[in-house]
Amino acid sequence: MSDFDLTDEERALLPSDEEVAFYAEHGWYLSKRLLSDDELAALTAASEAFYAGAEDHALPVRPPRLADWQPSDGPVQRHNDYIAHRSTAIGAILRKPLLGAVAARLAQAEEIRVFQSTLILKPPRPDEASNLVPWHCDRHYWQTCTSERMLTAFIPFHHCDERMGTITMVDGSHLWKEIAGDDSTRHFADRDRGELEQILAETAEFNNAEVRKVPVEIPAGHISFHHCRTYHGSGANLADRPRRAISLHLQDGENRYRPYTKADGSAVVYNHDVLVRTDEAGQPDYADPEFCPTLWRSAP
Repeated sequence: MSDFDLTDEERALLPSDEEVAFYAEHGWYLSKRLLSDDELAALTAASEAFYAGAEDHALPVRPPRLADWQPSDGPVQRHNDYIAHRSTAIGAILRKPLLGAVAARLAQAEEIRVFQSTLILKPPRPDEASNLVPWHCDRHYWQTCTSERMLTAFIPFHHCDERMGTITMVDGSHLWKEIAGDDSTRHFADRDRGELEQILAETAEFNNAEVRKVPVEIPAGHISFHHCRTYHGSGANLADRPRRAISLHLQDGENRYRPYTKADGSAVVYNHDVLVRTDEAGQPDYADPEFCPTLWRSAP
């Protein structure tokens, strides 16, 4: 028995052929129930321990654009990168082979590795500006990657609906062609929200497409997956408790590092590039098992 075998019960939770076709057409997919109540409770407990200062594995160096909320930052939306590496309990759940197997079906890939994992807490503060995540697509920030099949699993620790500021997809936008000339490597946190709304509208018009926004209501234990080119965002948390989640970015086994230069001639640097091991050519290795462990590999 390999590390990537599934039980019969787990195999029944994989996306059907029809659901894989839906993902290919729409750019997102809501899974069946993949996490138990006990696993959700463990994620919540481990996240609270992490916020209180418990860190099982510290990063050897601090990357240049690390998202790493600290209590001194106050009651803003919290983002903490590399949580699968830094918290043993969280990492054990995120490395569950079933999650990788679902992603492999959607991406039609033989292997799935972790790319990044970010712990997120959106406080119940509708007036907090950081709670509003503007429209963006993840691929823009992964220009040092060769793959076009990368995807993200959004994993709430509880039932998550529009009132809590759930993830909202722009349906079918992963099929749009990009408008040349936009410096899309700039993170949405560094850009004006109105500017990004305008870019979304202009990109839709360029593609003769409708901007159809779909808030994804996610029952407890279910997971929302979206393609790396799907535009998405989220609204304020209008509930009376925090919205807790992890954004688990995933890469297929064929993904590799590539140098990428912006229009101004400067090189794009991803946080991995100072953390992961280097390959024989001296380039960052996005298959480094310490930071990018394999979640799923199909049987030969």
